[in-house]
Amino acid sequence: MEQQLSLDSAEHSELPHPTKHTQSIWVLPADRWQQYTLIDAGDGEKLEQWGEIILRRPEATAIWPRNPTECRWNQPHARFLHSSTSARSWLLQKACPSQWQISYGRYRFHIRLGPFKHTGLFPEQASNWDWIYETISSAKRSPEVLHLFAYTGAATVAAAAAGAAVCHVDASKSIVRWARENLELNGLAHSPVRWIVDDAQQFLQREHRRRKKYDAIILDPPSYGCAGRGRRWKFELHILTLLQSCARVLSDNPLFVLISSHTTGYSPLLWPTLLEASGFKGKIQLCQLALRIISNQQLLPCGYSVRWQP
Repeated sequence: MEQQLSLDSAEHSELPHPTKHTQSIWVLPADRWQQYTLIDAGDGEKLEQWGEIILRRPEATAIWPRNPTECRWNQPHARFLHSSTSARSWLLQKACPSQWQISYGRYRFHIRLGPFKHTGLFPEQASNWDWIYETISSAKRSPEVLHLFAYTGAATVAAAAAGAAVCHVDASKSIVRWARENLELNGLAHSPVRWIVDDAQQFLQREHRRRKKYDAIILDPPSYGCAGRGRRWKFELHILTLLQSCARVLSDNPLFVLISSHTTGYSPLLWPTLLEASGFKGKIQLCQLALRIISNQQLLPCGYSVRWQP
């Protein structure tokens, strides 16, 4: 269920210097899962069930106490150790497969215990997969979609399932291979998907020189990282240039731009200004992504998304 937090209430109308733009933030809990559950969260960790497998992982935003009566905290199949005194690795406490599958609605994905506590899927993004599929399906055309920082391709699967031609771009060859496996798992192996292993910014520059255009762009830029050949990516230094490059490859009849971000320390309210400065004119919806904790029905914030449409 979507919940709206209004940031432009009438009680503030008497302020002497009102802001140029008023904006609301929509809270989007990923509540349609049947094979993923956030059992509990607290004390800097979260306890999740992925199919039959229970995982215990670090979670920086869970700064409250965890549920002391939840015994499964001590019974996960695997726990990711992440502290100054221990190695950063998965500790297997029960028999755990190296790979298994999980379903969300019409989609299926491969799950693995990867480095840096990841599993190959961000379950809070499920509301975005639904929106991608519904927006493309209702467009009554087959748009060309550019998916940057595309990771293991959940959004690529959603776009391809809706009938789009997708250009999937990620800098990691092994991650792109994982994404291809996810597409095949969903019976979409013959969909028109281009697989590109490249730095997002350099790829955008080449596409602009080729005068290539896309009807929709999906991107999830990281907080920081290595772009290859010694190049470094840092969100606050490079995000504006990236958005400007995206604007140059957007078609004259665009469908949407969907941006996700897990970068901490920045309000989603910065995006209207960033998008306007990058040349995007249109409607903007700001969305707080969240997962519901079943132990207390509270919401765990999990980054945010920005949906732009002309």
